[in-house]
Amino acid sequence: MKFEHTKVYNLDGAVRGVRNPMESWDRSDSYQSDFTDDGKGGFVLGANDLGLMQRLLKASIKEGSSHSKFMRQIMVCVDITAPMYWYSEFDTYKVGTVANSTSKMHKLASTPITMECFETIDYKRHLASTIADDDTHPALLIPGSIIDWLEWLRQTYLKTKDKLYWKELILWLPESWLQTRTVTMNYENVRNMYFQRRHHKLTEWSEQFVAWVESLPYAKELIMYEGDTNE
Repeated sequence: MKFEHTKVYNLDGAVRGVRNPMESWDRSDSYQSDFTDDGKGGFVLGANDLGLMQRLLKASIKEGSSHSKFMRQIMVCVDITAPMYWYSEFDTYKVGTVANSTSKMHKLASTPITMECFETIDYKRHLASTIADDDTHPALLIPGSIIDWLEWLRQTYLKTKDKLYWKELILWLPESWLQTRTVTMNYENVRNMYFQRRHHKLTEWSEQFVAWVESLPYAKELIMYEGDTNE
């Protein structure tokens, strides 16, 4: 699973908007900088603006998300390469997200099907060795035989152009198949996913997704913020 080409934008717009209700723009202390701690430059949240945002986040925890709607104006765009079983859960977060994906319909048969086409980060090759001495056990046929079968279907479809083979390829494609999607969402989406999925038994959520979230600008101060635990 990979997160690539991450871009966060409209922090400045979110700051302007968060000060509109009280018309307190004169108290804003954020600014655009050519140099930041990471050396990349960008928009820097000032202490006053960050404090206001965190107070609203704290209020949203107690009273509802309308207090933190400024988070919906901080946008994120990222290319995610993930297995289909992860996307089936990610797709529950439809509100405020947009995605364009690579197409199985159009491109599945265009390149060879190999182990690299599937998510294998948690694949435990040794599990087959726990099976009793029975070389006909179906578990011993996985995953090599499935991949060989899929590749045979792909090649046969390309030779014959018979859609029967293409349909069979779609039918037997494992859920670990990797797909790339360019996803646009906002900090509120990401915050909801983070708190709902950070302890998930799928490591794609609890490890890879969490690590990506932690890499975002002001993730600790905004996305992961839970208020002052001493209060």
